[in-house]
Amino acid sequence: MSTTVMTGGTSGFGAIAAQRISGADGRLLVHGARHAASTGEVLPLDLSSLDSVRAFATAVLERGDRIDALVLNAGMIRSDVAARTVDGFETTFAVNHLAHYLLLRLLLPALADRAVVVATTSGTHDPATGAGLVSPRHADAGSLAHPERDPDLDSHPRKAGQHAYTASKLCTVLTMRRLSKDDAVRAGRITAVAFDPGPVFGTGLARALPTPMRLAWRVLGTRAGMFLRIVQDTFNTQTEAGNTLADLVLGDIDVPDGRGYLALRRGEPS
Repeated sequence: MSTTVMTGGTSGFGAIAAQRISGADGRLLVHGARHAASTGEVLPLDLSSLDSVRAFATAVLERGDRIDALVLNAGMIRSDVAARTVDGFETTFAVNHLAHYLLLRLLLPALADRAVVVATTSGTHDPATGAGLVSPRHADAGSLAHPERDPDLDSHPRKAGQHAYTASKLCTVLTMRRLSKDDAVRAGRITAVAFDPGPVFGTGLARALPTPMRLAWRVLGTRAGMFLRIVQDTFNTQTEAGNTLADLVLGDIDVPDGRGYLALRRGEPS
């Protein structure tokens, strides 16, 4: 039995990917989630609590399964950096990066030979994408976990939430790049890749944003919203993003050795 462990698989394009993954022959899907899922099995996980991450990892390891795929897909964005987790860390950075980094470290010993690790990032980490969000100024973990220590924070008060998001996604890219070059990982022929799904509206990513922004995000994710996009060919549908994520997990897309990054542009992986 092949086992996939996944976060962010109960809604948005993650749920589409989860449906395909769980439907693959001989594959068991284990969700880390706070809510029920329509596919696979669910073990409780709250990414805003590192104790919850540790408990989830312990529950997974106690099953004794060799993990053939680890999918770190959950994410969020806020309009500010005022919120803190129970551990005292800025919420966006903690959920998007710290929790997933810890989960990766805890489950790495249980990865099977030829396993795949996919972590969802965002093209917004790269200024060249022109994504409309403020580009990350740095990837300093201490300043991101405790923004009050960032000397440049007061210079960008309206952009602080955007920076927390884009910087957390930069950390994801750097983590996967480092992992893809790790000797032990390469010896086990494990594939590590940061997946950029491109702009995908209508997902739960914007759930912590103010109501007007949440509504706009939701509308743009509908069929009607497709016609409102002036540059709609730069966006991807949830189906396209979900299927590409599933293809990565199921080995239907080849990622160049050592690259550690795959982006979805106009529905096509590159």
